[in-house]
Amino acid sequence: MKVILQSVTVIDPTSAHHLKVVDIFVQDNLIKEIGKKLSVAGAKTLDCKGQYVSIGWIDLHVNFCDPGFETKEDILSGLNAAAKGGFVGVALMPNTQPALKSKSEIEYINNKSNSHAVTIYPIGCLSANREGKDLAEMYDMKLAGAKAFSDGNAAVQDAGLMSRAMLYAKGIDSLIISKPEDKNIAQNAQMNEGQMSTLLGMKGNPSLAEELMVSRDIFLAEYQDAKVHFTCISSAKSVELIKAAKKKGLKVTADVSVNHLYFDDTMLETFDTNFKLSPPLRTKEDIKALKQGLKEGTIDAICSQHTPEDIEHKQVEFEYAKEGMIGLQTAFSLALMTLEKQMDLSDIIAKFTIAPRAILGLPVQSIAVNQMASLTLFDPNATWKFQSSDNVSRSKNSALFNQALKGKVISIINNHQLK
Repeated sequence: MKVILQSVTVIDPTSAHHLKVVDIFVQDNLIKEIGKKLSVAGAKTLDCKGQYVSIGWIDLHVNFCDPGFETKEDILSGLNAAAKGGFVGVALMPNTQPALKSKSEIEYINNKSNSHAVTIYPIGCLSANREGKDLAEMYDMKLAGAKAFSDGNAAVQDAGLMSRAMLYAKGIDSLIISKPEDKNIAQNAQMNEGQMSTLLGMKGNPSLAEELMVSRDIFLAEYQDAKVHFTCISSAKSVELIKAAKKKGLKVTADVSVNHLYFDDTMLETFDTNFKLSPPLRTKEDIKALKQGLKEGTIDAICSQHTPEDIEHKQVEFEYAKEGMIGLQTAFSLALMTLEKQMDLSDIIAKFTIAPRAILGLPVQSIAVNQMASLTLFDPNATWKFQSSDNVSRSKNSALFNQALKGKVISIINNHQLK
């Protein structure tokens, strides 16, 4: 593969070319030359005037439903959606059947994805079968390629199990990912507890259910001197707790779903089941705190929380609908539209690039000669509509079809491929 990105603006604070308009020549898997008016025999030249390039984006939380629920999303359709959304890598949660509970399942994921432009970073189960009782085969999974351990959307309720998992992960230099929710507090709620839940007459899930678990896992991480990453935090109090933990020097990181930055609980007035999420959409005040947390670095990264669901589980009464929304193809646009008044473009992009790599322990990258060519090409000023015909996911549970969006992904370069 030979490609020249012509007249492209670089967004990479670690690069000497940051914010400069340059030509970039990529051959195979390397950046071979950066300069002006480059010309290479046999190279495909892309006119990138007005477009930007950064190191490739990483999504810290996706669900592909394969193995077990391939009608919702299989590995190929999920990776194609990731590529369309500008992601060169995705952290795949173990919410499958069977769950990613042993080296066999991790090897299955790697074997099915190893020829694609997008790299999967499998997240192995924290507990056997995600049942929250006994530790899973964490060391064997790490040897097979698991990047971290979590029970995905099955929040770990047993404090003793979580403590042992942190200690074991520390021993094998790995990471625990916590989706914080106390099920005894949350119960079978339909939405955020507050004025809207009262108005709509629906059972509410208080932010306390999240904050109790955030507090618990911070204490456990401090006790074990271990790393913990909180995924999809949603409340102002959670931001405060994580900020205090970081100030103490604890090994705590966090991400937020772009849905929880852009949508608030008033969206449920329409009873659109696409807005039934876990954690639930919170208030405008929570969103304000989440944005501030991103700006000041308390929240490290932004994820899509891509969660496919079939029609049978979404086109039903709100009470019976399953939680989740697809989001890989629209994640960047939502992040840009909700954050561009608070943060510079380079700081927004860092939440998709630098921070996720640091959290997963991936190699540091930069846009420089002889560096690996793992790149995302995008236009932050372009407007577009996410049409049903544009959707490459096998599921259609999105609230954004036919909506005007700003910020469009052009292509990715990764694993010797332009896609």
